[in-house]
Amino acid sequence: QLQASGGGLVQAGGSLRLSCAASGGTFSRYIMGWFRQAPGKEREFVAAISWSAGITMYADSGKGRFTISRDNSKNTVYLQMSSLKPADTAVYYCAADRFRVTVSQAPRDYDYWGQGTQVTVSS
Repeated sequence: QLQASGGGLVQAGGSLRLSCAASGGTFSRYIMGWFRQAPGKEREFVAAISWSAGITMYADSGKGRFTISRDNSKNTVYLQMSSLKPADTAVYYCAADRFRVTVSQAPRDYDYWGQGTQVTVSS
């Protein structure tokens, strides 16, 4: 099970840290990703991290503003978001790729999803 938290309402320029706690399975062996979906839009990639945290990947929209990290001892992955913009408003989802060995941006490569957490950035 993946439980995302940390969303909320923030003013433009502000920061939020999302957390995704995993239970069951072998979290430390999974590639983890964050995705988001705004109303009327398709789900899009935000960031991903390899099981060892040695590889991270970001969508262009978040480069320099977002940082993905993980703590395998706590079975938790984080997304630190700063300099938030109204365009970042969306439901944010964490997901696990339990079977691949390379980090992917494609939602279809992630086989386990948590519930979303709403992030709203006001102008």
